[in-house]
Amino acid sequence: MDQAYYDTVSKMENDGISADYMDGWMSGYMQNPLREEQRITDAYQAGYDNGTEKNTDSMGDHKA
Repeated sequence: MDQAYYDTVSKMENDGISADYMDGWMSGYMQNPLREEQRITDAYQAGYDNGTEKNTDSMGDHKA
């Protein structure tokens, strides 16, 4: 992983971002497959979509 990944995850942890959003973002960033359909939440999907784009603009919308 590159340093941007670690910096972003640390920032999300420090900012109190929801675990579902963080899991989605990390999975999207690493291009992992989505969770099983019944386990996908709105926060996870938003994180996954942002992670695939390596975007963090809306992470503040998903505070725990």
